[in-house]
Amino acid sequence: MIAPALDDTGPRLRTQVPLRWGDMDAYGHINNVEVLRLLEEARIRAFGAPAHTGSPVGEPLAPLFNELPREAQALVVEHRVRYLASLEYRDVPARIDVWVTQLKGAGLTLAYEIRDGVDGTRCVIAETQLAFFDTGTKTLLRLTAQQREQASAHRAASPFRAT
Repeated sequence: MIAPALDDTGPRLRTQVPLRWGDMDAYGHINNVEVLRLLEEARIRAFGAPAHTGSPVGEPLAPLFNELPREAQALVVEHRVRYLASLEYRDVPARIDVWVTQLKGAGLTLAYEIRDGVDGTRCVIAETQLAFFDTGTKTLLRLTAQQREQASAHRAASPFRAT
């Protein structure tokens, strides 16, 4: 796993996600379905995997998700993706910034910016709305004060505002 790193991006969390040869489609660029996989990988590298799932190798930058209760799930409610340039396969990771754009009672919206790992071309902007769900009670889980505070530290404007 390539470890995420903080830099001068402010509230954004910068990650690097490897591209796979099989991510390309017949047009020679990263397939739109695989772009969603890249977003998921960046989200997990930035905020952690939901508690008690998988076996992460490294620590996330902000362990928001891996501190959820055992019965909690972070469910995708909606994706919004805009393709700005072709993301070509490279043997270097794509650079993906992740940040929070909205906090709601039982969830949040994360934003992403995918850049080419070689020349820095801005290729994709996206947002994912997530809801936290308790599988035991079958109800939405409200964000705790601690989760709100932690998420707020990484809050910035939606990438769609600037386009």
